[in-house]
Amino acid sequence: MTEAQRICLIFYLQPIALGAWLPHIPGVQTALDLSNSALALALIGLPAGTLTTLLVAGKLATWLGARRITLMFYPLFLLAMLLPFLAPSEWWLMGALALVGCSMSVLELGFNVLADEYETRTRHKIMSRAHGCWSFGLLSGTLIGAAVAGLGLEPLHAGIVIALFVQTLVLPATLRLPVPEGAPVKPEGGRGSSLPHPLLLGVCVFTFGTTLVEGAVADWAAVYLRDVFAAHPGLAGLGISIFSLCLASTRLLGDRLRQVTNSGRLGQGLALVGLTGLLLIWLAPSVPVALAGLGILGCGAALAFPLGVTAASAAPGSSPAANVAVLSFVALLGFLIGPLLIGPLADAFGIRAALMVLAPTVGLSLLLAPCLTRAESFRSDIRDTAVS
Repeated sequence: MTEAQRICLIFYLQPIALGAWLPHIPGVQTALDLSNSALALALIGLPAGTLTTLLVAGKLATWLGARRITLMFYPLFLLAMLLPFLAPSEWWLMGALALVGCSMSVLELGFNVLADEYETRTRHKIMSRAHGCWSFGLLSGTLIGAAVAGLGLEPLHAGIVIALFVQTLVLPATLRLPVPEGAPVKPEGGRGSSLPHPLLLGVCVFTFGTTLVEGAVADWAAVYLRDVFAAHPGLAGLGISIFSLCLASTRLLGDRLRQVTNSGRLGQGLALVGLTGLLLIWLAPSVPVALAGLGILGCGAALAFPLGVTAASAAPGSSPAANVAVLSFVALLGFLIGPLLIGPLADAFGIRAALMVLAPTVGLSLLLAPCLTRAESFRSDIRDTAVS
């Protein structure tokens, strides 16, 4: 197995445990006798833990290094994924999910930096393919979780098997990655916080505009198909499946696309694809056209985060890991804000009109896509200066 294949395997295996948890949320709600409001409050634990930890994850990853972070936090994340099944109450569930978010944010930052370091060292592009593997890993996990729930198996026991299986595969793959030269860099202290470089902010806002789409579609695609076309639950649920499949498949092609054009133009092209998908969703006279619009929107949203990670790592800043932590924080905000924004607008204007609030944000990504190329040029300029 090549180094690139090991990194892709690391990306693929991580979300299996997370995906396997998702189909069990209704069962946990019933077991704990939680109302919808209480469940929503408990589920806030995961994004709260993720966002909080990302504030310090960049310094931690800079200090320990991406390889060491991956080795340390993979088992911690897999253990944390077992805790929600053991929670005896709403507040314990919130705390368990907060621990999942804490460990997941550091782990995902670590292997994103691993992929960027590989690209920088070898000039071989794998970031989009790696994120495609992550998307298919999440899909695999949800299918496993659904099968466990459908067969009436004990979810905790299944979670333990998944954790052991994943750790057995990921440990040798990570250990065989090259050890970085030089000692770990301790994070500097005493200087206080500083604002990110404007170029990094441009990359972050570009990514925010599209990750907002991912969050909104994940929560509201089925509602759109049900309310607008009176689609039955099975057909309504197909919308998010088509969106996710198109998103994951496009990510697998992303590295080839990056070889034929620069990141800025690719980002602009995909933003236009996303706007085309939104136009179809707005004009759709039937379910098939609406499903096509969701699939096209998934293609348009697919590469924003992988492109953003590469550009953020290259942008001016204290370290690539710290920059990616800032990007991840902003991207996650977009993923969380999207669903919250759609709800009140849907009540006021209808779900079809509410989804059109995504058009200005994708348009913002279209305008800021050139920041990706400028950020990557910054790294190239530094490399050329060092060589000369």
